Amino acid sequence: MQSFNYSLFNLLIVLSSLQIRQFTEACSCALSHPQDAYCNSDIVIRAKVVGKKLLKDGPFGTMRYTIKQMKMYKGFNKMQHVQHIYTDASESLCGVKFDINKYQYLITGRVYEGKVYTGLCNFNQKWERLSTSQKKGINHRYQLGCSCRIKPCHYLPCFVTSKNECLWTDMLSYFGHPGYQSRHYACIQQKEGYCSWYRGMSSRDKTTINATDP
Repeated sequence: MQSFNYSLFNLLIVLSSLQIRQFTEACSCALSHPQDAYCNSDIVIRAKVVGKKLLKDGPFGTMRYTIKQMKMYKGFNKMQHVQHIYTDASESLCGVKFDINKYQYLITGRVYEGKVYTGLCNFNQKWERLSTSQKKGINHRYQLGCSCRIKPCHYLPCFVTSKNECLWTDMLSYFGHPGYQSRHYACIQQKEGYCSWYRGMSSRDKTTINATDP
């Protein structure tokens, strides 16, 4: 009987550990280039988070952040001004945490039933941590490449298979977002119809950057 109880106890421990592991690993996101994050989002804004409130809907609730929108880069066709950002209250379910009254953030997200939702799988970053090239991309350059496809390369050899692809190799050494291509390049369609990595400043960029934020 004692042996049975001991075995049952061990079984419960194993099951509990598996449940905890599944819970903590519930949020899994594929790496994406900031340009893809921009192109695949309904809303892209720069904002300061000024308040938060836990809404008790669902088992873990939803966190509603109140924001002060500084600038909208994408999403005018969805809404003119964003006042609240919604995310899962639990980080294990891909909820994202923002500091209150500390930083300006770049926030990307989706619009559902008139509300903006974001999470760990979206590209959310402190504005001050973005590179100059990323800020230029968000202001103007990324939208020029939304018809291009950024193709991740995880293992060599890698090849592009169509003229609208740019080969993204950051994962070979930098593991995604901190990589050189992520921070300094955009995949832009050229006049010949081909897409290629671009870092320089065109006449269109010069006109746009003069009117954008540092």
